[in-house]
Amino acid sequence: MASIAKILRPAVQRATSTARPAVRPARPSRIYQHARPLSATSRRRNDTVDISDIPPTPITHLSEIEAAMADSVSKFANDVIAPKVREMDEKEAMDPSIVEQLFEQGLMGVEIPEEYGGAGMNFTAAIVGIEELARVDPSVSVMVDVHNTLVNTAIIKYASTELKKKWLPKLATNTVGSFCLSEPISGSDAFALATKATKTDSGYKISGSKMWITNSMEADFFIVFANLDHSKGYKGITAFIVEKGTKGFSIAKKEKKLGIKASSTCVLNFDDVEIPKENLLGKEGDGYKYAIGLLNEGRIGIAAQMTGLALGAFENAAKYVWNDRKQFGQLVGDFQGMQHQIAQSYTDIAAARALVFNAARKKEAGENFVQDAAMAKLYASQVAQRVSGLAIEWMGGMGFVREGIAEKMWRDSKIGAIYEGTSNIQLTTIAKLLKSQYTS
Repeated sequence: MASIAKILRPAVQRATSTARPAVRPARPSRIYQHARPLSATSRRRNDTVDISDIPPTPITHLSEIEAAMADSVSKFANDVIAPKVREMDEKEAMDPSIVEQLFEQGLMGVEIPEEYGGAGMNFTAAIVGIEELARVDPSVSVMVDVHNTLVNTAIIKYASTELKKKWLPKLATNTVGSFCLSEPISGSDAFALATKATKTDSGYKISGSKMWITNSMEADFFIVFANLDHSKGYKGITAFIVEKGTKGFSIAKKEKKLGIKASSTCVLNFDDVEIPKENLLGKEGDGYKYAIGLLNEGRIGIAAQMTGLALGAFENAAKYVWNDRKQFGQLVGDFQGMQHQIAQSYTDIAAARALVFNAARKKEAGENFVQDAAMAKLYASQVAQRVSGLAIEWMGGMGFVREGIAEKMWRDSKIGAIYEGTSNIQLTTIAKLLKSQYTS
């Protein structure tokens, strides 16, 4: 299978050769009506996008690049990942060949500039890829999501030129990254972290532990948040780069989970881990700012994972009740009560996707998207749980057994209300921002 990045490169080049993209006629697809979006950038830029002279289009319309990404990732996911989904779930481990092919397809470096070996695409293209992967396996989707929206973004935004030259080519081609923030005593209260860093003559020494860390087993590159000066509270939090194999660094435990079983989630120990001063990410004491900004972007990725999951569960069940399952002499999907549930579920999915793409477009346009990201993650996770649960009921016994994907999608959906900010944290964020708008 040809690399997705290579397939899309001509489209990227065409997009960058024109100052303003022309709107092309929409074409039908199984999900999208493809057209130029309101604010999709052709590739990642530090500058914001001027959208003042672009005619408004439906926010779920995709650019040529994004549409091609959706089609290519869908084919890859169904041809390559789908046959291994059940086996990976049962073994609770990611197939190494899947990880290798994710790199080969360019899906691990979507926003990394081409000069560093990445695909050089825009943020929404990454969101589209994450959603398409989740329709087949949310475990693979979250690996790609964390790697792209948290790890790669952190290096692109905050790393020194030397660190970019060293790590971006690796992160784009062969090195999985991990984002290490949560600890046993600091989950939702992320800035209460106890892991400490101290300065040494040659750099820094890190001591402590991290918990609930995604991609731990597959990663060779870890962004670790530690407090360099506890007297300053959260303003002492600093970000560092730690390589797997560094003396004192170890994976203490791999968690056994309800869902997304193929995605590794581990406890990490740092026993006086010494790193060179060059492994400082950004500035000392600015780690809390980086974490907040990265998680705001990452929440859009998780929301896309949840809408993809909901679509996958919905389509699997809808096809079954409208083609195979019969009761009382007719297809189950033809009963009015069932049709109403199906219609409501698809409407919920469409509403969640609108929130996701709106947040992504606002992020690309340089607008404040924090509230939008929180609303997207909150609602998408709720819809994913509701729709995947109903899908099991629509399918009856076939939805409850482990032969298909229905029960797995339901198990996988629960994590959406927990990681990268629980649903209650999202509600708190939304309420706080609303209060600031309605009080003097």
